Amino acid sequence: MRYDAEHKQRTHQKVLKAAAKTIRAKGPDRVAVAEVMAQVGLTHGGFYAHFASKDDLVAAAIGQMFAESGARLEYETANRSPRAALAGYIDFYLSREHRDARRSGCPLAALSSDMPRLNTKVRNQFADGRQRLVRALGGLLEQTGNRHADADANSMFAELLGALSLARMEPDGALSDAVLDDSKRSIKRRLGLEP
Repeated sequence: MRYDAEHKQRTHQKVLKAAAKTIRAKGPDRVAVAEVMAQVGLTHGGFYAHFASKDDLVAAAIGQMFAESGARLEYETANRSPRAALAGYIDFYLSREHRDARRSGCPLAALSSDMPRLNTKVRNQFADGRQRLVRALGGLLEQTGNRHADADANSMFAELLGALSLARMEPDGALSDAVLDDSKRSIKRRLGLEP
């Protein structure tokens, strides 16, 4: 049976979304092509109609993850003043919901420690995604009158990522919650985003 280009594109997107969830959950080294294809009801043989190699799949899935993160940033900041948008994004990023959403959360928190071991194509895809997120946050900071918007956006994202990672590592729920809450207040205070 022959399928049109639209069908192939929809299937491609399903594979990318399944791969993105699997990579977040297991890491890029432990993702199996056959497992990802089975999740979308396809055979391993159908993989090569979409990707040349597992490395190509991983790079494309990381692009998908950052597209999802960018969409979440837009959702959290839409129709808000720059200050309210930044505060809202901080609240989302350091929320219990995001902490617990390891299969759909931020790719930076899920994969940062894996990147040094991966190939250049995957690392470049990851770096491009990170830079887009930081630029978007920097643009919002600049709109607040921040004179060091680029540097503060990098620092803010490093703090967000660090706090989320620490909260995910902490086995004690109350201590994990405290890491999130204390970090939210601290970042907002430092950037003048408190109400």
